[in-house]
Amino acid sequence: MQVEGKIKVIGEVQTFGENGFRKREVVITTQEQYPQNLMIEFVQERCDLLNTFQVGEDVKININLKGREWVSPEGVTKYFNSIQGWNISRLQAAQATSPEQQAPFPTATAPTTPPAENLNKEEGEENDLPF
Repeated sequence: MQVEGKIKVIGEVQTFGENGFRKREVVITTQEQYPQNLMIEFVQERCDLLNTFQVGEDVKININLKGREWVSPEGVTKYFNSIQGWNISRLQAAQATSPEQQAPFPTATAPTTPPAENLNKEEGEENDLPF
């Protein structure tokens, strides 16, 4: 899946546990009728993907939806969802190759020879075609 939006927040790298699990969060605001602020986490080596991005940039992020179940000590089951990013790119670069962003076709130049319908016409003769 993919989401597109403008970067609102880029968090610092957080490290957890003895194994050094790393996580970094980014918040993007989608650009639609009802904009959404989506928090997307990048984990382990993917944290470094955010190093070259800045707040305010339009981006496209490839994501995976993650869900997990947790049972409390009291036996109550709860479910949690997360959005995990695995790739990020600037939206301008992605759009530059889209057909809408390509340069228009060159305009035609005026013909150097008269149109074919005028070639067989006598001088002063009217064309009675309605078009």
